[in-house]
Amino acid sequence: MSENGAATNGAQPPQVQMNILGQFVRDLSFENIMAQKGATGEVQPDISVQVNLDAKKRPAEGQFEVNIKLKIESKSKPTGDKLFLMEVDYVGVFAIAGVPEEQLHPFLLIECPRMLFPFLRRIVSDVTRDGGFPPLNLENIDFVQIYRAEVARRQAAAQPAQA
Repeated sequence: MSENGAATNGAQPPQVQMNILGQFVRDLSFENIMAQKGATGEVQPDISVQVNLDAKKRPAEGQFEVNIKLKIESKSKPTGDKLFLMEVDYVGVFAIAGVPEEQLHPFLLIECPRMLFPFLRRIVSDVTRDGGFPPLNLENIDFVQIYRAEVARRQAAAQPAQA
């Protein structure tokens, strides 16, 4: 062992490399329901955000496509009337090397979305502002918690099939 506690047998773990090769909006929809109904005045919005993540291998070696799908719905607190509905599918193309196979799935669905999120947050803010509402600044999304919940959901769904 060396001074920092690392083994000195010469076997170094591979260096993790991640590069964003590109990012883009695959699909975007914003419906200003409040304006369509001709409603005006002060409202107290109640915002709900649904997040879905997906990742897939691309044909090129070491390249992956990660997408974040958001469905954001705003309703008026007192009446429950819909104010707006926004759906966005945001994609990042990544080159990844040095990640062990057993860690690749969580890496793709946790670390890659973390890299994309600031850009997606800006799009949501701009679109809601341009749609006539105060800019919606999304709070940080806990991608670790989303990943764990999805793993638990899949394990629970597999239980009855094995019984």
